[in-house]
Amino acid sequence: MASVSLPRRKNLSAQQALALLQEMDEADSDGGEVSFVQQATDTASEESEKETEQEPNMPPRKRPRGTGKPSQSHTAKDGTVWVEGDIGLPSARASLRKLDPQTLDESNDVKDTTQLLIFIRGINETFEITEEFLTMESLKGQTRGEDLFERVSAAIENMKLPWSKLVNVTTDGSPNLTGKNVGLLRRIQNKVKDENSDQDVIFLHCIIHQESLCKSVLQLNHVVNPVVKLVNFIRARGLQHRQFIAFLEETDADHQDLLYHSRVRWLSLGKVFQRVWELKEEIGVFLERQGKTDEFPELSNKSWMCDFAFATDVFSHLNELNVKLQGKEQFVHDMHTNVKAFKSKLALFSRQMLNKSFTHFPTLATLKEAGAKVKKYSESLDALHGEFCRRFLDFDKIDKSLQLVAFPLSQDPETAPEELQLELIDLQSDPALKEKFSSLKLNDFYASLNDAAFPNLRRRAQMMLALFGSTFVCEQTFSVMNINKASHRSKLTDLHLRSILRIATTKLTPDFDALAKKGDQQHCSH
Repeated sequence: MASVSLPRRKNLSAQQALALLQEMDEADSDGGEVSFVQQATDTASEESEKETEQEPNMPPRKRPRGTGKPSQSHTAKDGTVWVEGDIGLPSARASLRKLDPQTLDESNDVKDTTQLLIFIRGINETFEITEEFLTMESLKGQTRGEDLFERVSAAIENMKLPWSKLVNVTTDGSPNLTGKNVGLLRRIQNKVKDENSDQDVIFLHCIIHQESLCKSVLQLNHVVNPVVKLVNFIRARGLQHRQFIAFLEETDADHQDLLYHSRVRWLSLGKVFQRVWELKEEIGVFLERQGKTDEFPELSNKSWMCDFAFATDVFSHLNELNVKLQGKEQFVHDMHTNVKAFKSKLALFSRQMLNKSFTHFPTLATLKEAGAKVKKYSESLDALHGEFCRRFLDFDKIDKSLQLVAFPLSQDPETAPEELQLELIDLQSDPALKEKFSSLKLNDFYASLNDAAFPNLRRRAQMMLALFGSTFVCEQTFSVMNINKASHRSKLTDLHLRSILRIATTKLTPDFDALAKKGDQQHCSH
């Protein structure tokens, strides 16, 4: 999947945006890099308590005969206007030539067609960051590295984006992307080297995806499986589910229902555990009424309940970190800082656990039996800490550059790259620039630096600020895709779906007046 965001301007008309992007294109083409980002397929939205209602069926329209390309728009019988091809949004190609980060990811739609979403990001000389939904490619056959590269390459070359300026690709780590010999990333690196032998592409594995994978070392399946079984037992049967909801209303419980667990939702497991724990008393009474207590003996097992409480607290901490990593337009340094802070927290949790201090484990603290299992839980926290240290090595490699851009005033010039040493000394010696750094946003600060005096520092800042740290935008766009191309709208064409996603992800307002003049004349039915 890929994500794009356009310049942050309120009430920006299409004409103004086009003028802005043309101005970017006329700027000096030497100062800029390109960065690509690949994003994961897990959805970032939080677990909902109710299923999303499907939208009404909207049949796709056929192209008018005698045209070699899709018309700008045409109207369905129900009055729905389908927009194809040019949707009236100014092209961001000009700004993206300066520094092009890309993010792409693949996921299957309701018809089992693999959809590859590509987002690109650019940063210009005034440090305005532009993200743009580049395209959605439908893969009907295989999804090997060479197949993905062929589609990505065609999209990039169609936009006339220079491979030589590519600086970053972020992926979800799947084999067809990261293969050492024939994966997409290897092919991209070779292509960039052919264009610019001195250019090294920064490859990152989505930081949110890595965080989600870390929990596997906790080995809590003996807790997860019974909890999921319990939720499914109550919710999967209509009559039983209604009786349970009525019982919660009778007892004036804090919640009105349980939550389903979804493996593809980042926050799902933690929310499910928290809800079941908070309703454990009501669930126990309900099972007793139904005569089903024998099917869930774990609920009366004190040792298992301790593990359940421990898992609830750990998943709560992981969810808190996950939420911090989500969101658009996050600086990679801030995301990596949150991960490093969590590593330190895990070390603290382990030490406190051995000392039988449950300050940061409030659920576990409610059980008297917890003290007998502190060694086991401390070892689990150590294992989780080790997994966090084993992962995120790709972010560790660029941490020095991230620190330099984020905190240039506190960096030691002698340990900085040679081309930045003199510029850092000049920067740290200027009181006016120190004042600007404390009062401006990071990108505004670097935009204020004189290009003649700080060319290398500005270029390094452009590269680091434009990086994609996660696949969050791709996950959001996949959610939009699944809502629009659902079981009741499965015949939605790829062209229509692409237009829907473009409209849903852009920050600019389409020029409807221009579209009306440019499109085919609409005739009212008689």
